[in-house]
Amino acid sequence: MVLVVGTIGLDSIETPNGTKKECVGGSAMHFAYAASVFGPVRLVSVVGEDFPASALQELSRRGIDTAGVSVAPGKTFRWSCRYFDDMDRRETLSTELNVFAQWKPCIPPQWRDSSTVFLANLSPQLQLSVLDQLEKPRLVVADTMDLWIQTERQELEELLRRVHGFVLNEEEARLLTEEPTTIRAGRSLLERGLQFVIIKKGGHGATLFTEQGISTLPAYPVERVYDPTGAGDSFAGGLMGYLAGRDKVDLRELKRALALGTCIASFNVEDFGTERLARLSPEELEERLSAFRMMLSV
Repeated sequence: MVLVVGTIGLDSIETPNGTKKECVGGSAMHFAYAASVFGPVRLVSVVGEDFPASALQELSRRGIDTAGVSVAPGKTFRWSCRYFDDMDRRETLSTELNVFAQWKPCIPPQWRDSSTVFLANLSPQLQLSVLDQLEKPRLVVADTMDLWIQTERQELEELLRRVHGFVLNEEEARLLTEEPTTIRAGRSLLERGLQFVIIKKGGHGATLFTEQGISTLPAYPVERVYDPTGAGDSFAGGLMGYLAGRDKVDLRELKRALALGTCIASFNVEDFGTERLARLSPEELEERLSAFRMMLSV
């Protein structure tokens, strides 16, 4: 069982391979669908009165408990963007916080014993408030973004002292550590007391940093990318969903979790929003993982 706290939204996406308006998205939504392949998920977020009830019902069918999703008066968080031809770059067209602007996460009392927790991309102040509501989680991993590094660095540094793992991209890692390279940035973050750090490199995979050493994996090659939105969140969902079912979190388990997260992210980009993840089966994932292993064997 894994608890995730993050955003649910309605995204409008333009890519070279198509356009989709107001598809279900948000960091917590992509994460929850990915993690649900491995087991039950507890979801904490907020939506507006306009959010489709059918989308929440679909979550329940996938073993995702939405008791922590509050429905607030007003409109759901909305975001729109346009991807360029290489799909590695995008332009944000609009961001409407709506009900998310005043939201403060509230963990249901019966969930405060959650042992595996993922703090999706939120203000560090909100992430810290979640930790204050929990008892003694076994594994806590957090995500962040450049905005919080620039505006809430002190709170972010405090958060790093209270979590076990940290996930961020290359630019964020260098910005936070003020180191010129990804390797030095990862090692610098480990020195803050983290058990592990994962630095995402988009279409070039991800690198895992632990005290035992550095492991890196390429991205799984996808023939046609429809929508990269949420790939990092689905990667984290696969990672945490797997780790939630492990007795220990050591280097071997982290490396397997990294591979599974990479494979799940490759499914995420094959359709808009969470549509591909909503159809993903454990059998499909295992087949892709086997193919990935074959690609990496030498």
